[in-house]
Amino acid sequence: MRGLTGAEPVRAASTATAVLAAVVLFASGCGASGTGARDEGPARVDGGASPAAPAASPTPDRVDAVRLIKRDPAVSAEVKRELKPCVADEYPVDVSYGNLTGEAGDDVVVNVLTCGDAVGIGAYVYRRQGDAYVNVFGAEEPPVYAEIDRGDLVVTKQVYDRGDPVSSPSGEIVITYRWVSGRFAEKYRTHNEYGPVSGAVPSPAPEG
Repeated sequence: MRGLTGAEPVRAASTATAVLAAVVLFASGCGASGTGARDEGPARVDGGASPAAPAASPTPDRVDAVRLIKRDPAVSAEVKRELKPCVADEYPVDVSYGNLTGEAGDDVVVNVLTCGDAVGIGAYVYRRQGDAYVNVFGAEEPPVYAEIDRGDLVVTKQVYDRGDPVSSPSGEIVITYRWVSGRFAEKYRTHNEYGPVSGAVPSPAPEG
């Protein structure tokens, strides 16, 4: 009985050692195969593809020119009536941004055109004041178009003689304005007359 009792701890120790070795082996196998849970390092992406780059920041919202025009009491009712979509929700407006009045933010130049022949029926300049835009210039003698040229406001007015089609004015008046003492003052005015189209053959005078 004594010998049997002394052998029992030996067998128990041997069994515990075998179980421990099996556990160590099993743990090593999991780490090597890569099928077990990973405790450190990034997971490998199949195919070697690089992680997706973060999406670019959206473009900042610009001025809603149509809303600006429709809410402006300085814009005539006729221009507002003509300001309607040409196709779907596309309005006939041209918008330019630039520094015309010396403000830190951009001023806004809005041209309102007709849908059919893109004739300018109104040109306006809006200056930012706080959280709002204030109308500081307007021209509503069609055809008219305003643009920014090296910090100056340049307004072009087409000139038509009797019988001229809309597509063929006889000339133009170009007026350059500059912001002086809180308003736009005229600096230059040029009158250009268009000659006949190069290479055109004049129509013969009627006989008799």
